[in-house]
Order: sequence, then structure tokens, then C-alpha cells
Amino acid sequence: MNLKTYQANDMNQALALVKRDLGSDAVILHTRKVRRGGILGLGAREVVEITASNDVNVAQRTRKSRTAAPSAANPNAATLSMLAKAYGQKTQSNGNAAPAPAAQPAPTSAQPDPQLAAELKQIKQMVRQVVSATREDSTPALPDNLVDHYVQLIGQELAEELAQEVIDAVQDGAPANKKETRKAIAEQIAKLVAVDDRDLHESRPDDGRPRTIALVGPTGVGKTTTIAKLAATFKLKQRLNVAMITIDTYRIAAVDQLRTYADIIGLPLHIVNTPMEMSAAIDRCNGYDVVLIDTAGRSPKDSEKLDQLGSFIDAAKPHEVHLVLSSTASESVLMEAAERFSAIRTDRVIFTKMDEAVNFGVVLNVIRRVNKKLSYITTGQEVPHDIERGAGHRLAELLLGEGLR
Repeated sequence: MNLKTYQANDMNQALALVKRDLGSDAVILHTRKVRRGGILGLGAREVVEITASNDVNVAQRTRKSRTAAPSAANPNAATLSMLAKAYGQKTQSNGNAAPAPAAQPAPTSAQPDPQLAAELKQIKQMVRQVVSATREDSTPALPDNLVDHYVQLIGQELAEELAQEVIDAVQDGAPANKKETRKAIAEQIAKLVAVDDRDLHESRPDDGRPRTIALVGPTGVGKTTTIAKLAATFKLKQRLNVAMITIDTYRIAAVDQLRTYADIIGLPLHIVNTPMEMSAAIDRCNGYDVVLIDTAGRSPKDSEKLDQLGSFIDAAKPHEVHLVLSSTASESVLMEAAERFSAIRTDRVIFTKMDEAVNFGVVLNVIRRVNKKLSYITTGQEVPHDIERGAGHRLAELLLGEGLR
């Protein structure tokens, strides 16, 4: 297998590198934009990255896997089934349910596709048929604009019961104006998101200690980068005195990364190896406004390591423990992580990598199921900019197709 990766300032330069190295028969397997340069994300610039191969077998396997993979944007039978279930579809007088349009391969072009538009129109028509069939149960018909928004929410994989709750809340007094209808739906979505809107970092807690914040979560979710973003935000934007503590001594690279961040931002970093050292480090940070604790990633299946992590948290006595989850994971994986980490006291949740999320409904589903307040979301790798306070209206915008700005 001959796979090579190339980076350049733009696509033309990258393709020229591929052709020069692998020849004109090379096959492009993957392209993306990445940030390069700077110091740990500070001052980085965007470049094009291409993965290519001149191995014919690799190229054929890649094409087959892409052909076999269903498109997330393509409406299919599962989506239609969810729509029917949500509106309590009944059989027609002849005993047959309203026919569902057959799934078609997703268009490969980024341009609007007439076939896809026709399929979406069929989905909307089917929803209207389902609603019409339930009139005998006193279910009012939905206006077209509410059908459109319902399809949008289901397409973002928002749980059916939550999508139904949102639509029901605005159905009775739904404005005729399309813009006002969208605003009403966004307000209902925002109400579903529990957030902590207090500015907790302006004053010390009642016990007189520095505000102590610990981040826990599975491996690979971006805890260390998130700690650096929080530290930079508190220190550079809010002008607070910040100290950091890390127990992530399992990965030398993680300690070095956090130490570099600490040096750039200009704050102390304490490295601890035992719960006793944690207590001592907390005491040394008594003169600061905020203490941030970075922890080693733990597999949700490793009960012994989770118990060890719990002993460090107990020694630190943090005021806030944020469970950090990646928005790129599936709902089942996120819920398993939340369940396993429930052995450790957590009271807030942070969702990272929102810029890489396939859909945003899963984020809201998990927030509702774990019953914790959303504290922050991260939207990229750049420090300190790509982090935001959790906000219901922000998730509503994403669910309704606004996208990240």
C-alpha cells in the first residue's frame, strides 16, 4: 500500500506535488484543509492537505467503499419510517400505508441536484399524508413551513420526541410569516438546552478558595486544548489570575503541550502524580482566581482507571467538574461515556469539535439525557478563539442550518 500525504498553500500547488511525485496516474483519496505553523495553534495558517496513491488496488478499494457507503444527506427508508412514527401513521382504507419514496444514490456534485430536491419534496408530501391520516384523532394538519422545519430537525438527528415537542409548541399559534415561524421554533429549541448563564469567574466562591474547575472525559476528545482555551480566555480576556494543574503524566506529549501553552499565556503549571500531591498543589494555588485541572483521558470501559481519577478529583475538591465529550461521536458512544463517568461527580458538559460534527441534533439529545448543563462548545483548534459559552440559541441556529460562523 503506497499512501502519501502532501500539504501546500492551495489545491493547485498540492496537485502539482502529487503529480510530480506519483505521476499523472495518481489517485486522490482524500482532501481537507488543516492549520499549520504558529505555536500550538497561535498564528497558524490554513493549508490544503491531499492524501494520494499510485497503487491501483488501493484506489479500487477506496472507490468501492465510497460507493457502498450511504450518504448522510440522502433521505432513505429509515428517515421516512421515523417521520411516519412521529406522526402516528395509520393505514389507509385499503390497508396500505402511504408509499415511501425509494432511496437513491446521493449526488456526487456539490451543486444543487434536481433529483435530491424531488426526493425532499416527496418526504414533505408523505409527512402531510401522515398528518392528514391522523385527523380523526383530532391532530391538526401542519402548515407547510412547519413540515419543512420538522424535516430539518429530523435530518439533524434530533430525537423524534424532541422534534415533536418543538413543533407542537409552536403549532397552535404558528405565525404565517416564515421568518417569525423560524424564530418561534428557535426559541423552543433554546428552551430545551440547560445552560449555566451565571458568570462564575468574576468573584470567589463562598468558601473563599479559588474557583477550581476540573475537566474529565474519554481519550481523544480534546481536554488539553480546551484547558488551554479556557486558561487563555480567563487570563487574557477576563484579566484573572489563573493557575493550571495536570495529572496527565501518562503522555509526555500532553505535559509538554500544556507546559508550552502555560509559558505562552504566562501562568504556572503544577504536575501531580498522586492525590496527596494534588492536595498540596491546590494549597499552593490559593492566591489565584481560577485553578484549571487537566486530567488524563480514560477509557469509559476501564473501571480501575476511573476509580483512580475519582481519587484525584476528591483530593482537589473542585467547584465544577466538566465532562468533555466530542460532538463527532455517535449518540450511543456518548451516552456510554456519560454513564461510565457518572461514577465521578460531574455537573456540566463541554462539547468539543463542533466544526467536525456531522449533525447537531445528537448534541441536544445527549444534553437532555444526561441532565447536565452545557458550559462550553469548541469550534476548532485555534487558541484562544475557538471556544464559546454554552447557549441554547446557538444550538438552535445550528439545528436550523445556520452553520458555524
